[in-house]
Amino acid sequence: MTFNGWLQILVFCGIVILLIKPLGGYMTRVFNGEKTLLSPLFRPLERGLYRLAGTSAAEEQHWTTYTAALLLFSLAGMVLLYALLRFQDVLPFNPAGFGPLSPELSFNTAASFVGNTNWQSYGGETTVSYFTQMAGLTVQNFTSAASGIAIAVAVIRAFARKSAKTLGNFWVDLTRSILYVLLPICVVGTLVLVFQGVPQNLDPYTVATTLEGGQQTIAQGPVASQMMIKHLGTNGGGFFNANAAHPFENPTALVNLIHMVSIFAIGAALTNVFGRMVGDERQGWAIFAAMGVLFIAGVAVCYWAEAAGNPLVQALGIEGGNMEGKETRFGISLSALFAVITTAASCGAVNAMHGSFMALGGMIPLINMMLGEVVIGGVGAGLYGMLLFVVVAIFVAGLMVGRTPEYLGKKIEAREVKMAMLALLILPLSMLGFTAVAVVLETGVASMGNPGPHGFAEALYAYVSATANNGSAFGGLSANTPWYNVTLGIAILIGRFAMIVPVMAMAGALAAKRAVPASAGTFPTTGPLFVGLLIGVVLIMGGLEFFPALALGPIVEHLALAAGQSF
Repeated sequence: MTFNGWLQILVFCGIVILLIKPLGGYMTRVFNGEKTLLSPLFRPLERGLYRLAGTSAAEEQHWTTYTAALLLFSLAGMVLLYALLRFQDVLPFNPAGFGPLSPELSFNTAASFVGNTNWQSYGGETTVSYFTQMAGLTVQNFTSAASGIAIAVAVIRAFARKSAKTLGNFWVDLTRSILYVLLPICVVGTLVLVFQGVPQNLDPYTVATTLEGGQQTIAQGPVASQMMIKHLGTNGGGFFNANAAHPFENPTALVNLIHMVSIFAIGAALTNVFGRMVGDERQGWAIFAAMGVLFIAGVAVCYWAEAAGNPLVQALGIEGGNMEGKETRFGISLSALFAVITTAASCGAVNAMHGSFMALGGMIPLINMMLGEVVIGGVGAGLYGMLLFVVVAIFVAGLMVGRTPEYLGKKIEAREVKMAMLALLILPLSMLGFTAVAVVLETGVASMGNPGPHGFAEALYAYVSATANNGSAFGGLSANTPWYNVTLGIAILIGRFAMIVPVMAMAGALAAKRAVPASAGTFPTTGPLFVGLLIGVVLIMGGLEFFPALALGPIVEHLALAAGQSF
């Protein structure tokens, strides 16, 4: 590890922290329906969209109606994207003449992009047309991100409101997320990316003659517009198969920084939105502090593991850290930082190959996803995921002192705890269940590119990534098979929607509760004690659920490497 490496990490953290209050304040005004700088431009369009949808900004929904609207909207988006993938050969803007995707790959991709996962069993520049990239994948990048933000805002209202029967209006929250938050930032960001050299065109692929006289096809297309929303919306799907390691997606150090900051910006700012809407910004800062501690710990371990290098390589007299699978432009520090950011935030974009990390370095992205990606997390999903842990932490604190737990004046009772635990247990059920089946079936084992614990980690990473709605992968797994396309698609839908339903049920119960005045026995939830308790609950639950699987994969691989054996 170097001083320069840590300086780059601290600069990134500083930028994110500086963005929290202004972006959080702006989003609070947006979702409260207050006037903003963009209101004169978008308010007429907003009202017109509501009239077309048969609703209005004043109309609110019960949690069941809100959730049903989300599910139906997502289903419609999935069907539409599936159709685009199956019929892209007869649709316009397909200069490379790509044919339709297979049924199982189309299902996997449609589920993936609607589920804000962007798992890619296909190579973008060799499989998908410009029209599908724009009208299918990029559109879903916006709508899936906006859906996550909408759910987070609804859950925030559940804590902020007293004796309420409604949580807002899904169509209003979705529209405002796109018009006032995602779209303006993406327009400006896309122009900056184009300025930095990211392509944005509809030209056919360029065929160049190399110095040796060979032919090389240089893929291009509407790249910049997809890059901005894929990071800002924590989607992660790359225009190119190499994702953010491709020089067209990530040509400069500034673009790399923009990508990383974009991944964290909205998720971090939503903690401030939470604090503002419940009437105490310290509540939001406490949640952000817990996220921040977990993030810094993950970066430290991952950076240390990669900087320490491979002892088997060093035994050959080659000094230095582990550069396998990394871009020399970014080096060890920015590669490790990007890996932790993208798996902490449910993004899935990569600028290095996680499967080439050292065993302990690759374990950190796994742990980030196993924890439910609540370390900042996906836009919206990270906040409501962490609030599930808050409910459990408050319940544990109540048990320790022998009184009914309270949070923000709301009594945390049996229904809320049951719904929180149901939502949290859905994830390990899918992650571990699918992995257990895949590693004993011939069709699952046949796709593993490596033997032993690393091969096990490839399959484990795939199902953890899919269920956590991340989308990154250990590159050794050949996932474009009927088995993996179908099962990973199902895991994505479970991780996204089966979790949202109990979250919204919990939110509906909380919104209906009356406020309880704070007393001398009320557990303070803005100080270091609460932050420590919250971190402890997250880590203990994660350890109880996933330590055996980690022991079979990266931990035993690390111990074997120390004994002189690699996989």
